[in-house]
Amino acid sequence: MPAAGLRPLAGALLLLLVFISTAAANARVGDECSAGAGCGSGLHCAACGDGVAGVCARATPVDPLTHVSRRPSSCSQWRLISFLPSFKEEPLLHQGTGLPFNNYSWLTTHNSFALAGAPSATGAAIIAPTNQEDSVTAQLKNGVRGLMLDTYDFNNDVWLCHSFGGKCYNITAFQPAINVFKEIQTFLEANPSAVITVFLEDYTVAGSLPKVFNASGLMKYWFPVAKMPKTGGNWPLLKDMISQNERLLVFASKKAKEASEGIPYEWNYVVESQYGNEGMVEGKCPNRGESPAMDSKSQSLVLMNFFTTDPNPTGVCGNNSAPLASMLKTCHDLSGNRWPNYIAVDYYMRSDGGGASLATDVANGHLVCGCDNIAYCKANSTFGTCVIPPPPPPSPPRAPVKGTSPGGDPSAAVARLPAFQWSCFLGLTSLALLFLS
Repeated sequence: MPAAGLRPLAGALLLLLVFISTAAANARVGDECSAGAGCGSGLHCAACGDGVAGVCARATPVDPLTHVSRRPSSCSQWRLISFLPSFKEEPLLHQGTGLPFNNYSWLTTHNSFALAGAPSATGAAIIAPTNQEDSVTAQLKNGVRGLMLDTYDFNNDVWLCHSFGGKCYNITAFQPAINVFKEIQTFLEANPSAVITVFLEDYTVAGSLPKVFNASGLMKYWFPVAKMPKTGGNWPLLKDMISQNERLLVFASKKAKEASEGIPYEWNYVVESQYGNEGMVEGKCPNRGESPAMDSKSQSLVLMNFFTTDPNPTGVCGNNSAPLASMLKTCHDLSGNRWPNYIAVDYYMRSDGGGASLATDVANGHLVCGCDNIAYCKANSTFGTCVIPPPPPPSPPRAPVKGTSPGGDPSAAVARLPAFQWSCFLGLTSLALLFLS
């Protein structure tokens, strides 16, 4: 075939590549997806059960220290040569670290150590509930800053464990606590502005925990109990905690250890909502038994739990969506008009859209700048000054394609492109035609 005759075919292939890569990389929150057709930057395909179409869901919350947009602002940020979108990170605003620590909200994982499919470090198969699906390191990389761990004396060491009758067994023991403590230490070392909070449901005897904290290298980051506000006042500024390298907060469930080991008793400083099914009743936000009332002002940190008594990796997709957003407002109203500083969930990556990451952004918006979302905060402005972006343009209608799974057909993905991306596509098409003429 003459070279000139190849041009139409080459042009068609070029346009198809642009079409597919543009669509796959720019699916929006809530769009259907599959493992073979990905989502846009900052999103992942969350599947909640066999035979159920996945949806593009938020992967991480906005970092309140450095709020960065990854959305391309013009067609000049699209690379024709590689046929793939190039996202230029555009800092929209820097909230900075100049607020008290209790003016921030952090995504928190319940039973952060209890990973689905993970074998016990004892070599036995785990016969115990699981609550998360990726490692603590992965959780921290995805913006989690609160970790809930259960510590037990087991095999002459401290282990992270579930229990039967208050005892840890081979089939309920996940791994030695020092393994996870070292993951935290490594992350703090590599991320000098990160501040992490650890909540310990502690069943160890006196003297067990200090040995593990010392051996893990975490004591160099320890925030001392002497600096914690005792009567509900403001915490130190986040920037001071960072500059002084006091970037690890640890709260534990044994009151006596605050005086004897310097491990703060959680409910001297935190009010915490009820966990399990009782804490998920619409319109209510009761405190857990050990915690002061949710509206107590003697504690300046608020922890909101939102997870079922029995972990449900399928049902959590619904729970981590509209019900979580509703409970966020309910607990605010019943906690003395305070937004939670910690939002604790199971399977934090799962939702049918924004999920726990969006809930964290909403809380941070109200805490940091008085807006409905931290994305709406306006730089260098007074509290309550917000910039609310216009709604995205509607996606062009698309007809169902027979014999294809949701999100698996390139034309279906293309049909979801908003108007902005269609204009970019048309521009690329024109360039391609010029190149091939």
